[in-house]
Amino acid sequence: MAPTRFLTDLSISEFQSLAELPGARSFFPGSIRRWTFARGARSIDEMTDLPRSFRGTLAEVYQVRSSRIALRRDSEDGTTKLLLELRDGQSIETVIIPEGRRATLCVSTQVGCGVRCAFCASGLSGLSRNLTAGEIVEQFLFARELLARRDQPLTNLVLMGGGEPLNNFNAVKTALETLNDPEGIGFGARRITLSTIGIPARIDRLEELGRQINLAISLHAPNEELRGRLIPGLDRVPLLDVLAAAERYFQRTGREITFEYVLLGGVNDSEAHARQLVELLDGVRCSVNLIPLNPVDELPFARPQDAAVDKLARILERGGIKTTVRRSRGRDIDAACGQLRRRAPSI
Repeated sequence: MAPTRFLTDLSISEFQSLAELPGARSFFPGSIRRWTFARGARSIDEMTDLPRSFRGTLAEVYQVRSSRIALRRDSEDGTTKLLLELRDGQSIETVIIPEGRRATLCVSTQVGCGVRCAFCASGLSGLSRNLTAGEIVEQFLFARELLARRDQPLTNLVLMGGGEPLNNFNAVKTALETLNDPEGIGFGARRITLSTIGIPARIDRLEELGRQINLAISLHAPNEELRGRLIPGLDRVPLLDVLAAAERYFQRTGREITFEYVLLGGVNDSEAHARQLVELLDGVRCSVNLIPLNPVDELPFARPQDAAVDKLARILERGGIKTTVRRSRGRDIDAACGQLRRRAPSI
């Protein structure tokens, strides 16, 4: 029977348990960890500084990775979307967005999504399951390998694909430790952003990471009533509680919060909405990303007019809020924000 455990699922500390395998020596766990994460080995047989006999013993218990690239699609703008097949046959998507000598990776944290934002494709089929820590980390490993073939570094990582990261807290925590720890992948915390719909108790738990990871909170509306309609799967947490948790995170980490706001034509993009947003964020140390909707065929929302986007951005800027309008990438391959849906025909 093939082994059903995977090295990428292990936390940094859990690798030490490999020293208990027959024939192991004290330095073997560190070597296996480096092969798995730093060197990106895909098979145990690649770990050539381990004796062949021990490699056989290890392979009886573990495989290195649990997922594989099932499909790949490249956009006209250079964006790449990967459809990864998981250990149980389900699939997720991960997106690589190059920008000059920079490249951002957008990773998924769940199979599907239970939050069900009304304008997002990822929640159309609901939540199937959480990803393991290894399934999250493997998205980074596959992207790093692809970019290395282009002689391009992976410079930024965003947990903003399918799923709500804070609803898979334990696996996300382990994955972030592996990604950031020098004994794992060693990717800088300040180059990592966790995007969440805003769950105050779990935002507070991010302190457990002890790392200066950036926090982005998806608002999508400047008032409770509209936000409840646009995010039906969200527990009705008052917006002021979300903002208070964001402020606590800033005070603990010194990392300025980003608020994300998907603009839906005729729904949340009026001057009145902009003024409400200025009032809501008054005194909050933050910036706002405005994201014009990337349309999804099955959903009834339209992309806003450019003039409406520009006017809303000007109102926010005049209100003292640093504002950026996010440029859509990968729309021709359903890889843009809100378009991920885990189906092969779209890729």
